[in-house]
Amino acid sequence: MTDQAAEHPPVPARHGPPVASLLTGQPVERPPVFPRHGLVLAHGLVLAPSAAGQAVERPRATARYGLPVLPPAPGRAAEPPLAVMRHDSQVMSSVVRRAAVPATRDTVTPAPPLTDHRSATTGRDPVPGLPAVAGRAGTPVARRGTTPGVPRRRPRPDKATRRRLRRRVHVAGVAIDPMTESEVVDHVVAALKRGEGGHLVTPNVDISRTVARDPRARRFVERADLAVADGMPLVWAARLLGTPIPGRVTGADLIWSLSEAAAFYRHPVYLLGGPRGTAAQAARELVNRHPTLMIAGVDAPPYGFEDDPESYARVRDAVIAAAPRLVFVGLGFPRQERLIASLRRDLPGTWFVGCGSAISFAAGTVRRAPAWMRRGGLEWIFRLTREPGRLARRYLVDDLPYALRLLTVSLVRGLFS
Repeated sequence: MTDQAAEHPPVPARHGPPVASLLTGQPVERPPVFPRHGLVLAHGLVLAPSAAGQAVERPRATARYGLPVLPPAPGRAAEPPLAVMRHDSQVMSSVVRRAAVPATRDTVTPAPPLTDHRSATTGRDPVPGLPAVAGRAGTPVARRGTTPGVPRRRPRPDKATRRRLRRRVHVAGVAIDPMTESEVVDHVVAALKRGEGGHLVTPNVDISRTVARDPRARRFVERADLAVADGMPLVWAARLLGTPIPGRVTGADLIWSLSEAAAFYRHPVYLLGGPRGTAAQAARELVNRHPTLMIAGVDAPPYGFEDDPESYARVRDAVIAAAPRLVFVGLGFPRQERLIASLRRDLPGTWFVGCGSAISFAAGTVRRAPAWMRRGGLEWIFRLTREPGRLARRYLVDDLPYALRLLTVSLVRGLFS
C-alpha cells in the first residue's frame, strides 16, 4: 500500500468546498466566515455585527479524534465533543448552535418544583407532627376531558351502575342506595382505581326534612353518586314500605373505613371542617390507627366563610392545590354540598364525602353514643344530653315530629300498596 493510499480521503463539506482531512494534534487554519444578517454566532453567543462583506477571523482549532475542537471561551467550561470517531471512519458533525429565543406557544414550560402541601389559610404544615405529602402545591389542576367553551358531558353509567340505580329505594323523597358499609368502600375504591371521582351523601332525618322543603338542597342529593341512610328512621321507613335496606351507614363510620382503604391503596386524604384544630386532631388519630395513611391537608374554616368571597376562594384553592383523592367535608348540610359541587369541576378524579360531624367524632372532641344506642336508633338522645343548647330545637321541635309523621305515612303506604 502506498503512502498516498494511507491518507484519509477528504470529507465532503456541507454547503461549501471540501474540507481537508485533519491529523491528530495538527493545528488547522479555519476558513473565514462571512456574517449572515449582520450577526456572527460563536460558542453559542451573538456577537456584534460586522461590516457588510467583511470576513470575520475565526479562532484556530486543533484536531482531536479526527475532529476540529475549538478552544473554550474565557470563563466558560469546556463542552464534550459533539461526535466521536469510531474505527477511523470519517464522521464530522456539523451542528449550529442557535442563540436563545423567546418562548413561544410551542415551548414547553417546565413544571413547578415539588413542594409540600401547606394550608392556604395559615401557610404552615397541614398537620403538625405528621409528614406532608409531596405534590405540586399551588398548581391548579386542569379539568380532564374538557374543552374550553364546550360543556363536559357526564359519561353514560356502566352496567353495574345502572343496576345499582334500579335498586334504589325512595324514602321520604330521597333515593337511597341499599348498600352496606363494606359495599360502599368497595364502590369508592373501584371508582378511584378507574380514575373516576364522585360524591357520597349520607341523608338522615334532618337532611330529609331540609330536602322536602328546599328544591336546591334536593338537587344536591339527587346529583350525588351514592346516597346511604345515616338515620335509623329512614331504615325503619324503608322496611315499612316493603323495600328494606341493609342498614344504617353513617359518615362517622365511613371516615374510618374509607381511610383504611385509602391507607392501603396510598390515596391522599384531605379533612375539611369542624371547629378550629379539630381536623388536625382527627388527622393524627387516623394516622395513629393507619400509619401508612397520607394526609394531603387539613382545614377548619370559620363559620360563615362561604359568605366572604376571599375566604371561600382561599379554602377552595387550598383543596385544589393539595389534589387529594378522598376529601371528607364536615361543614353541615347543605353548606358542604355547595362547596363539593364547586370542587368537583376542578377535581374530577376525587371522591367527596359529606360527613357532617364525623371529623369531630374522629378527633375525639365529641363522644359517640354506645353501640347499643346506635343500633336502637337512640343516638339522638345521647347527643341531646351532651349538647342540649345546640340540638334541643333541632331534635325535639323539627326532627322528632317529622320522623313520627314519616313512619306513620310509610306504615299506611306499606299496608295498602
